[in-house]
Amino acid sequence: MSTPRLADRRPELTPDEMVDAMTPPPRFDEVRFDTYIPNPDEPSQAAAVEDCRAFAEQVTAASDGGGSWLKSLFGGRKAPKGKPGLYLDGGFGVGKTHLLASLWHAVPGPKSYGTFVELTNLVGALGFAETVRRLSAHRLLAIDEFELDDPGDTMLVTQLIAKLTEAGVHIAATSNTLPDKLGEGRFAAADFLREIHAMSSRFAVTRVDGPDYRHRGLPDPPEPMGEAELTELAAATDGATLDDFEELCGFLARLHPSKYGRLVDGVGAVHLRGVSPAPNQDVALRVVALADRLYDRAIPVRVSGEPLSALFTEEMLQGGYRKKYLRATSRLTALSRDLAKS
Repeated sequence: MSTPRLADRRPELTPDEMVDAMTPPPRFDEVRFDTYIPNPDEPSQAAAVEDCRAFAEQVTAASDGGGSWLKSLFGGRKAPKGKPGLYLDGGFGVGKTHLLASLWHAVPGPKSYGTFVELTNLVGALGFAETVRRLSAHRLLAIDEFELDDPGDTMLVTQLIAKLTEAGVHIAATSNTLPDKLGEGRFAAADFLREIHAMSSRFAVTRVDGPDYRHRGLPDPPEPMGEAELTELAAATDGATLDDFEELCGFLARLHPSKYGRLVDGVGAVHLRGVSPAPNQDVALRVVALADRLYDRAIPVRVSGEPLSALFTEEMLQGGYRKKYLRATSRLTALSRDLAKS
């Protein structure tokens, strides 16, 4: 019996399911502020924990459902109002997503959590007005991997954030780029400076510095294996899938990125045969989206062909999406260790 393929799956996701799914991914179900271990050599990390705790208290106290201890602390009044947004800026692998999910867990509902791509997908599925209506009832919207990759997204998200903050929604976001620098290197960001600056003014910025924890002190990732060995291991691994890399990339082009998470739900391990550098940026960005969903769900990866470090060409790594590609490489490398041969 042949090993199942991702390319044979036909995931479906309704708009209501998209809203209900706006929670931290399984990898971050149990994270809390107390489980974040700051790097002692990077004082900004401990400071970021305190900033996130304070913002969580601000969100909680600003709502009618604030806890009694908060009401006592502020004499029965709402907490002093700060900016409605908190923006965690820093490189990949410093624990920004851990902090964002911890903040989400610390705030009472209703609340939503999603990546930037998932948020834009939600607007595409529901429409702008309906998305605003649904999310305006929430205390908190947490946005992971915030980025503005094109003019349409710039206008969409800046308007969405304006509407939600005016409705009293607090917004926490993570990104590899300062809010007033979003879009640089990707499109004519200068044409949208007014929108970008108006949005960034709603956020207090907290910097999170440090090396990528996923690879700190760990051995090098496993080398790609031969195709015969990969096929054999895929067949012997519970819940595994086995796909030809090029064919899978073609399949992803026909599947909306909002469905990538549903595509890999329940998969025990992903095996990719004949990995090679992405032929163009469109393919590369789809690989990034898939890598993020695999990492969210802690799904291990094995490959044959080229090493994962070769997925993105030097030209790609010098372009405007450099940080996305490096993050994807970091995450896939971490996942590949999970199935390394003993």
